[in-house]
Amino acid sequence: MRDQNHNAGFFLDITGETCPMTFVRTRLMLDRLPAGAILTVRLKGKEPLANIPRSAQALGHAVLATEPERQSDTTAADVWLVTLRKAG
Repeated sequence: MRDQNHNAGFFLDITGETCPMTFVRTRLMLDRLPAGAILTVRLKGKEPLANIPRSAQALGHAVLATEPERQSDTTAADVWLVTLRKAG
């Protein structure tokens, strides 16, 4: 598990978004990043959990990790962290 900094260069929280905006926001962020940059996306729900990695891979980006967020009193049970590396 990662701490709040997520040990990544960039972090995007889309837990308040619904599909298709979840990937729109992720893609816009990836488009702004330099090649090889690491982006951790915090998302909520089964649909974004399936769509974000699949769509990112279809665009040539690498999915480095998909893991549930550490549970705490303030964290919802269906929150995930997806770590991507932007294609070069």
